[in-house]
Amino acid sequence: MTFANFLTVLRLAVIPFIIMALVYDHPRVALWLFLAAGITDILDGFIARYFNQKTALGAFLDPAADKLMLTATYVTMAIPATGLAFTIPAWLPVLTIARDVVIVLLTLMLYLTYGTRNFPPTVPGKITTFFQISYAVGILLKNAYGLPDWLLASLLWSAGFLTVFSGLHYIWRMKVMIRSAG
Repeated sequence: MTFANFLTVLRLAVIPFIIMALVYDHPRVALWLFLAAGITDILDGFIARYFNQKTALGAFLDPAADKLMLTATYVTMAIPATGLAFTIPAWLPVLTIARDVVIVLLTLMLYLTYGTRNFPPTVPGKITTFFQISYAVGILLKNAYGLPDWLLASLLWSAGFLTVFSGLHYIWRMKVMIRSAG
């Protein structure tokens, strides 16, 4: 296990504490844990690249940890019973999870049918992730310290639009890959 992989595992270990902080109405704690986990994400990528610590485990664990952290945070913040003053509308976590499930299923289909193993993230996918994370941080900030409603609304609609757009882009990209493989 490399130090980069250790940081990824540490990020996974923080997820239950983020959930507990949200469920027990401690948005400031959740915000700081979420931001700390984000820092470990930046650090593990930097360490893996610049100190030659890239591993197959890290290539699988890092994006899985990112998705799990974002999904857990989204779902928890969409539950009205958490007691948070400001929650995420339920349609956004549903949309986000549906997009990810479609991408995983299509990627699995490409692998099983055509043996395609290389499916790197796209620019729209990375932009979407940025806005999804920004919206999660925005909701955490709104609950912890306050944030203008217009900014939160713009982050919500940007994350929603980009989730749909990038999902359609991934489907189009897979269609192109299938045509070139077949």
